[in-house]
Amino acid sequence: MSDPRLTPIPALTTRSEPARITVPVADLCRSPGGPRDRQLLFGDSLTQLGPDTGGYTYVQAEKDGYCGHIRTDALGKAQVGTHWVIAPATHIYSDATFKSPEICSLSFGSRVTVTGTTENYAVTPEGFIPLKHLREKTQHFDDPAAVAALFLGTPYLWGGNSRWGIDCSGLVQAALLACGVPCPGDSDQQLILGDVAKPPYRRNDLLFWKGHVALVSDPETLIHANAHTMLTVHEPISEAILRIGKQGDGPVTAHRRLVPDAG
Repeated sequence: MSDPRLTPIPALTTRSEPARITVPVADLCRSPGGPRDRQLLFGDSLTQLGPDTGGYTYVQAEKDGYCGHIRTDALGKAQVGTHWVIAPATHIYSDATFKSPEICSLSFGSRVTVTGTTENYAVTPEGFIPLKHLREKTQHFDDPAAVAALFLGTPYLWGGNSRWGIDCSGLVQAALLACGVPCPGDSDQQLILGDVAKPPYRRNDLLFWKGHVALVSDPETLIHANAHTMLTVHEPISEAILRIGKQGDGPVTAHRRLVPDAG
């Protein structure tokens, strides 16, 4: 049986038109106005699959193939992004100075189109963004755990994918995509990543529980967005295993290694 999160529903699919997200964060919902499954960020590319139905359009995200319904007023004409936001968050300013009014805020991972530069700012169709907060779209990080640490203190949000709210799988996806590693959106889908591993734990290993995933920072510590603290935090691995077990969510169900062992 196909997974409706990744396989478009034929009855809802009447077209195939490219578009992009034009608001800072947009909920990708299970049904029009229904529960949030994931979020898309400013500049994310997608395909419009269905018509506007009650203010929502059925779409499929380009970055992970996730399907769902998104507010039609969050969609705009397809546009090739040239750069992406590498700061935890940034502002689009109305002029090339930090003293000018901000137009909106963008999360880490947002995609923008740079048409020019001033001394310190990138010029985009929407306004001016600090150059230090951007990187060309082909330039990636090389350490997922370091990327995840940019989200420390970010509030936990079920289905969240931004600096203003993120969940466990959203954190892992943000970290891996920033390093050029393809990554699905949900924790059960992320079980395909890497290879089966066993302790000792290694930086950037993935640990899974039922409905939860965490990224290893060092052999004793993990980083995860979790509903216990309602934040993205570092936590000792041994304490996390004990706490999660005691709260009734069981033991670690999988240990995956993104970088295979030599030999």
